[in-house]
Amino acid sequence: MAELDTSGGGKKGGGKVRSKKASTRVDLTAMVDLAFLLITFFMLTTTLAKPQAMDLGMPDKDDIKKDQLPVPASRTMSVLLGSKDKLEWFVGEPGKVAPNVDNYGKNGIRKALLDNATRIKQQSGGKDMIVLIKPSDKSDYKNLVDMLDELKIANIQIYAIVDITAAEVESLKRDALY
Repeated sequence: MAELDTSGGGKKGGGKVRSKKASTRVDLTAMVDLAFLLITFFMLTTTLAKPQAMDLGMPDKDDIKKDQLPVPASRTMSVLLGSKDKLEWFVGEPGKVAPNVDNYGKNGIRKALLDNATRIKQQSGGKDMIVLIKPSDKSDYKNLVDMLDELKIANIQIYAIVDITAAEVESLKRDALY
């Protein structure tokens, strides 16, 4: 609320008449209250960014041996995660086919996933491709997350994260990715 102060001026024994000066004083209490109410309202009504997470079902270590199913090599694409944000992939059994060195992104592993998924679906009578992700000791956690993102983008439904074998580590070393 605004208040007008009209005191001041007047006769003080000198005989001169001074004009009254009006000084204004604005009370900002209501304005501060309104600002805090608005801040509180907007803080309570806004939606904060929710973390995005991908569901990943992992089996118990004890149940792995007894529940293993045979995986046909003709439908299997193995992806070996190496160092320096690079990877190797091959379709079939390790050691029988030469691995391809690639990187992450739409012109790298995503293109390979899409091409191989289409080819395997045609060759196997409509059955989906199985992707085995094999992270090495030299790969980063970011690489695994990037690979899972690529699988999601390529709409690959069947995949597993498995341990890398010694022969596959040697393949990574041979291509300077370990």
